[in-house]
Amino acid sequence: MKRLLHTLALAGLLLPMLAMAHKPSDAYLQLQVEGPHVEQRFDIALRDLDRELALDADDNGQLDWREVRTRWNDIAQLAQKGLALGADGQPCNPEALGTPQLDEHSDGRYAVLTRRWTCPANVHQLDVIYTLFAQTDPTHRGIVRVQHGTQSDTAVLMPATAAHRFEVATGEAPPAGFAGFVLEGMHHILIGTDHILFLLALLLPAVLVRTPARGWKAAPSLRPVLADVLRVVTAFTVAHSITLALAAFDVVNPPSRWVESIIAASVVLAALNNLYPVVREGRWKLTFVFGLVHGFGFASALKDIGLTKTGLALPLFGFNLGVELGQLAIVAIFFAGVWTLRDTRLYRGFGLRAGSAVITVLALGWLIERAFDLKLPLIS
Repeated sequence: MKRLLHTLALAGLLLPMLAMAHKPSDAYLQLQVEGPHVEQRFDIALRDLDRELALDADDNGQLDWREVRTRWNDIAQLAQKGLALGADGQPCNPEALGTPQLDEHSDGRYAVLTRRWTCPANVHQLDVIYTLFAQTDPTHRGIVRVQHGTQSDTAVLMPATAAHRFEVATGEAPPAGFAGFVLEGMHHILIGTDHILFLLALLLPAVLVRTPARGWKAAPSLRPVLADVLRVVTAFTVAHSITLALAAFDVVNPPSRWVESIIAASVVLAALNNLYPVVREGRWKLTFVFGLVHGFGFASALKDIGLTKTGLALPLFGFNLGVELGQLAIVAIFFAGVWTLRDTRLYRGFGLRAGSAVITVLALGWLIERAFDLKLPLIS
């Protein structure tokens, strides 16, 4: 008990650093091309707008419609500076914005800006120049969908690739669109702190074996350790791939609040199992069960784009591939580091216990926030 109190105290000291992890910053741009006209719907997260424009006038941590409505002109100017359209080498001209509105996405409320753009002639090649938050948030992504007739193309625009050309006349999907979704999948897993901590909680004891007499000790051989890691990672991959596809194609749609709460609970249980081992063998089975829930979490990043089922297969494959590549990178880097430390007191006592305690405390905060719709200091 004394050792647990020490590790929990350390967790409290390290918690603020982990809590600063950046939440995903995504905006969703839908463009409907009809002849020389382009209809725009631009969804921008209120949390990102608040960061840029300080919309929360009373500084109470919550944005109401009055605060957003009174600053709508500032929001419109920011959005207009971050977006430009061109057709066949000529600029398109924006018309007045539509009625201000808000919409609820899986990760919070978004401002919705609608307007019509007029181009010099019927659009054959549509150039989208996207620079929203480019100077202040290098992690921001603009997920762009262009609809023309029965065809739709999608691309993910990042600061390094702020301009993108859509072939409207032929309906051909540009190759960069698939690559963009691969990068978006990698981006999503690398900034998805809850998914990463779930993996790390499972990997922390992977290089150790537990004995009744001596407790944790270093694994003597690499092969069984690699086999165990492979089983855990494969179980997680297969499970979240199943539910990612089911949710993306609208076969199963559990409430987002339930999904996010269970994801946080899965992190808590995985970390606590390192401190008080209950599941000692066959951890891959537990990983598979919780991986099913994590897949629903991954799906929220795709569902907000507004893709139709007929245009979803390629983006879904690219996004899932990116998630797997990012996941493998995390596993490889972490495993290479802890394998060399497994036989040290520092890792067995401090690394495993303190690391698991930090993960437990942080994930428990997430669970309370998500289950009861609260905002806790240092967590939000």
